[in-house]
Amino acid sequence: MNFQLRSLARHAMRAGLLGAAVATLGTSAFADIRVMCYQDGNECDVTADLIKRYEAQNAGAKVILDVVPYKTVVEQLPVQLAAGQGPDIARVAEIGGLSKNYIDISAYVKDRKYWEDNFGSTLPWMRNKAGDKGIYGFLSQMTMTGPFVNKTLFEQAKVPMPGPKATWEEWADAARKVAKATQTPAAMAWDRSGHRFAGPAVSYGAKIFDAKGNLTVDAGYKTAVGKFVGWHKDGTMLKDVWGGSGGSSYADAVGEFKNGRVVMILSGSWQINRMQKEIGNAFDWVAVPNPCGPAACSGMPGGAAWVALKTTKSPKEVGRFLDFMAQEANVAEFASRTNTIPAHAGVAKRGLAYTSAGPAAKAALTVFTNGTGTIAAPAYALQGYKYNRALMLPTVTRVTQAIVGEISVDEAVTKIGTDMAEAVKQAEK
Repeated sequence: MNFQLRSLARHAMRAGLLGAAVATLGTSAFADIRVMCYQDGNECDVTADLIKRYEAQNAGAKVILDVVPYKTVVEQLPVQLAAGQGPDIARVAEIGGLSKNYIDISAYVKDRKYWEDNFGSTLPWMRNKAGDKGIYGFLSQMTMTGPFVNKTLFEQAKVPMPGPKATWEEWADAARKVAKATQTPAAMAWDRSGHRFAGPAVSYGAKIFDAKGNLTVDAGYKTAVGKFVGWHKDGTMLKDVWGGSGGSSYADAVGEFKNGRVVMILSGSWQINRMQKEIGNAFDWVAVPNPCGPAACSGMPGGAAWVALKTTKSPKEVGRFLDFMAQEANVAEFASRTNTIPAHAGVAKRGLAYTSAGPAAKAALTVFTNGTGTIAAPAYALQGYKYNRALMLPTVTRVTQAIVGEISVDEAVTKIGTDMAEAVKQAEK
């Protein structure tokens, strides 16, 4: 091979290597990221479709979706994170409890103001300490506690349903009349849950936190305990739900509701699809706005969140993807296709069509979505507090003891406070 040919060959080789390097750089502009997802219905299926769109719009991006049971997120993810392992992003429901494992992506989102304007009320749930202004993810959907009513029983009893600003006392009176007229075992039942109890407690004036930011059981909370125990004593409440279990174990009231044993229950928006499926045409049911107390007409918020995890080696790619998922059109599509309440203020304000929901479910989703605007500040603060179970669990235990007559209301409230303080102390060790 003469000199000229050798020179051309070397040039071609260098050009080929350079081209390969450029091509490699082009495909590695995005690092692969893994997303752990659990679903109550079709949330991960919809997410998979959004991932395909993201990858199509961002050449070289690769998002791997791992669909797992909820139990995996609750039990295995914390263990993985403690070992310095785990995915880049996860969908979690224990939002505050895992907050020490999140990474701030605020440097990688296009418009911080957009996030604050639309997710501002729930961004603090993911922050691990006071004064933190980081962005660690966003709620994929919001849930809210609230009542469901057997409309058919009201119609049979010819009792008008109270209006949107009705009090808990007005609903109790109306439901008692219906139960008596239709020979239904009880007027009301609430899920056996400190989370469910907290909404009415806030409505009755519970501030939840004192001036120093510590959990407190105040006069408003005591009023709610007294009302609730009294309704069990006079037969308004179906005793089986709270009185049928010991300790702090959970029980929902939907089973009693679908079997026609109670006129009205306090549960939450996540039960809508279940009720649509399990009640069917047995009777007409409706969701109604949260009844009022002297301080508010509040339910308790909740939900699941997409969070960025410290175990990631690709925070920029994590931020880019979450920023994509958080955009208004994508939030609206996710909520509409999954029949869930959007945590995005703009989407909630404009409303959604919910084309796959039946008439009752669609109406219920609208009621709950509209109701997010009545959630009081202490309810948001409690839901975002990482030790909120320190109040919720002893509430169930001690209020049940008062319902079954083991202790008085005053004793129950005192014991809730003592148990709560000890639980916080242990959690902070």
